[in-house]
Formats: sequence, C-alpha cells, structure tokens
Amino acid sequence: MKWEEFLNKSIYDYTVTDIDGNTVSLDKYKDKVLLIVNTASKCGFTKQYAALEELYKKYKDKGLVVLGFPCNQFANQEPGDMEEIKNFCSLTYSVDFPMFAKIEVNGKNTHPLYVFLKKKARGVLGTLGIKWNFTKFLVDKSGNVVKRYAPAKDPLGITGNIEKLL
Repeated sequence: MKWEEFLNKSIYDYTVTDIDGNTVSLDKYKDKVLLIVNTASKCGFTKQYAALEELYKKYKDKGLVVLGFPCNQFANQEPGDMEEIKNFCSLTYSVDFPMFAKIEVNGKNTHPLYVFLKKKARGVLGTLGIKWNFTKFLVDKSGNVVKRYAPAKDPLGITGNIEKLL
C-alpha cells in the first residue's frame, strides 16, 4: 500500500488483534479520545504502565481509552508471548485498559495502523520512524491524530491535552 492511500483513511478503518486473539475494529472507539502507545515489559519506560493506567481510570468515564500495543522491535524489550504480556501487565501494573497483540511499528512489517499514525503525526524534524517503546499518539473524538509524544514524555504530563479533548 502506498503512503498516499493512508491519507484518505480514518483511524476507524483499521482492525487490530487484541491480546486474546480477537479481531477488533477501531470504529468500536468512535466518539472516544484515544491514547495509543507501543509498550514493552522490559524497558526503562515500562513504569509508564502505572501512569497510563492512572489516566485510564481517571478519565475512562469521560471518554478516554488507552490502547496498548506490545512491540519487541527495540532491544528485544518485549520478548514474551501474549499470555506472558497479559499476566505481566495485570499482576505488575493492574492494567485494565485494552491491550493488543504484539505488532511491529517500524520496517517492512509495520502494522497498517502505525503507518497511518506515523504519517498523521510525524516525529521530531518530520521523522516517520518510532524511536523507542512508549511513543504515544493522542487521537480526538473524531478520529484525528492530534499529537505524537516521545517515549520519555510522562503520560501524566499530557493530562491537560487530554482534558481539552474530552
């Protein structure tokens, strides 16, 4: 698929696989604010799971949904299978927000959702590539990708931006 084809799509045109192996259409999240994050359980930023869960709990009744996508492309920091990832997230961080199957966010096997996200919200100096785990994309209730945040950005530091969209 050519890059241009992604420009005419909406985030709601994509389907993903959840951590239990079920196909999920993102149109399920219409009229919600989304925070989409590529995650890893053995990363220096893994502690951000706690902040992501805090945001989710605080704002889910107002329309925020955090979507976690495990990725093993950065220093093999997500080596586990889906069951191991699910157990880690649940037992270590009490993650209740939706988690999805492991995906690739860079390279020739980039998941189409991430091709779309990267094209809609480029990184520093217009780069497309995801630099590391815990890169975050904020999407408004209409499905517009509003902003990309670097891995080091504390999820709680974007609370104001989330509140504006709710």
